[in-house]
Amino acid sequence: MAERARPALSLFVTGTDTGVGKTLVSAGLLHALARYHPRVVGMKPIAAGTVRVDGMDSNEDVVALRAASTCAAPPELDNPVLLPDPVSPHIAAARAGVRIDIGHLVACHRALALRADAVVVEGAGGFHVPLSNTETGADLAQALGLPVLLVVGLRLGCLNHALLTAEAIRARGLTLAGWVANQVDPGMLAQDDNIAFLQRQLQAPLLATIPYQSTPNPRALTFNLPSAWQ
Repeated sequence: MAERARPALSLFVTGTDTGVGKTLVSAGLLHALARYHPRVVGMKPIAAGTVRVDGMDSNEDVVALRAASTCAAPPELDNPVLLPDPVSPHIAAARAGVRIDIGHLVACHRALALRADAVVVEGAGGFHVPLSNTETGADLAQALGLPVLLVVGLRLGCLNHALLTAEAIRARGLTLAGWVANQVDPGMLAQDDNIAFLQRQLQAPLLATIPYQSTPNPRALTFNLPSAWQ
């Protein structure tokens, strides 16, 4: 494998909650990055809930990330932990008799970064989703040490969720590299006012505003990518 002129770009995508569009944004980001980087790959370190794909268990988020990637990776690298039950990872892992090893997940990311020019890592649930009785998704993000992109699901309560998550990200010594406003509730009042407030308060660039989509299409997303990501 030829040596790169620079290390692979890697980003960690988290959200204000579950169901706010992290996978849509991660897949859209992969398509956007592919304009500048030949080999892009998505990673879902922990996925809870399975579907059958070509006779094998997989996860809907993982399937979407693989479809948006330009290079294939072994399942043990792009989705090291696949848990059957669609519940919080610490519960799903306990039910499956699995111990989530953050060190192993970091090693898998390191191996992926050797295969690609850009890696988009999608976290599970919100930033502090429990992975065990003692560790959370924040511990994984901190161990990876990557710039963080925050997906804000625009709905009632999102301001509190966004500010708390940004505070938690920075408390871990991580960089909030940007955020995305995703209109998950088409009936939300004062959406523009909410976005304007967060632009003033989050102290990070707004990289995309996603209108409500009844059928999400990651290829349709437009990002204002920082020059360092290009």
